[in-house]
Amino acid sequence: MASYKEIVTKAVVGKAKKNSVSKFSLKPDEVPDTVLGCWVINHSFEGNNAGGIVNINGSFDINVWYSYNNDTKTAVATKKFTYNDKMNVKLKDGASLSDAKEIIVRSLNQPTVTDVSIKNGEVNMTIEKELGVEIVGNTMLKVSVEEDPDDYDVIEDDNTIDEAVENIQEDYLN
Repeated sequence: MASYKEIVTKAVVGKAKKNSVSKFSLKPDEVPDTVLGCWVINHSFEGNNAGGIVNINGSFDINVWYSYNNDTKTAVATKKFTYNDKMNVKLKDGASLSDAKEIIVRSLNQPTVTDVSIKNGEVNMTIEKELGVEIVGNTMLKVSVEEDPDDYDVIEDDNTIDEAVENIQEDYLN
């Protein structure tokens, strides 16, 4: 008859992803004529529990390469932007989000500039990103345990090899 054991382990008890589109503006030192390039670097983020909702605080730098002075000179403007995203992650099996749970945030799609324009001396950008959240918590598994005796096969030593080695003739090559 089988008995049961309970194993407590960590497992993903909730998982969600969110795609977001945000608009940002940057005012360079000079009045830009043309945007020559725009990219996002140094993306960092972390998630925490904010009253049962996952709160993600993050930041990234946006670099804008632009021309000015009637397209005769170029410069790069850099600015750090911060964001705050909230995600309501549904948890499995009646689990609850508590401070003891581990919150893992992953960038599924890095922030990318999808649109850029110049208006009144400011560079306006649309940034798109996708974040994924996993909530890790304790869960319990119930496993069946068999109470069978040791099932290893017993191997008996075979002495025929030792006897064959003892009966080798010393002058077998002759």
